[in-house]
Amino acid sequence: MALFTVVHVLLSLAGIAAGFLVLGGLLISREFGRSTAVFLVATVLTSVTGFFFPFHGLTPAIGLGIVSLIALAIAIYSRYVRSLAEAWRRVYVIAAVTALYFNVFVLVVQLFQKVPSLKALAPTQTEAPFAVTQVAVLALFVVAGIRAARNFGVARPAAAAARAPR
Repeated sequence: MALFTVVHVLLSLAGIAAGFLVLGGLLISREFGRSTAVFLVATVLTSVTGFFFPFHGLTPAIGLGIVSLIALAIAIYSRYVRSLAEAWRRVYVIAAVTALYFNVFVLVVQLFQKVPSLKALAPTQTEAPFAVTQVAVLALFVVAGIRAARNFGVARPAAAAARAPR
């Protein structure tokens, strides 16, 4: 199980790193194809592998994994099936940013569980430092998501798209 956990964590970190590159592109109205593919695949695999950890019943982690896979399915459909046409651009942005947020949310949970200094601040994750951190992360993602939807969510004119670096 230790190797499986390492693979799961590495997939998660790869998804988060690629996701931040994708988010950066969305904020400047550019699409990074390879980073997008890595983000989506790694994040799907992170959610799927999360279901293989031992659990009993429907846990918050399983629920979040299901919701994350729904967001990822919408992002993949918007990006690869609908080709970001018309309203699908904004749908893609919202779904992708939501999936990235869920991965970062879990990262914060894990950091507060595994890093001794953070665990000391919030041993049960009901304490203020944990709550403040999660609210701050959520706020950053909401602001970034709104900006990305405004910047990337509107189709660029063909002439501008043709000049954009790939």
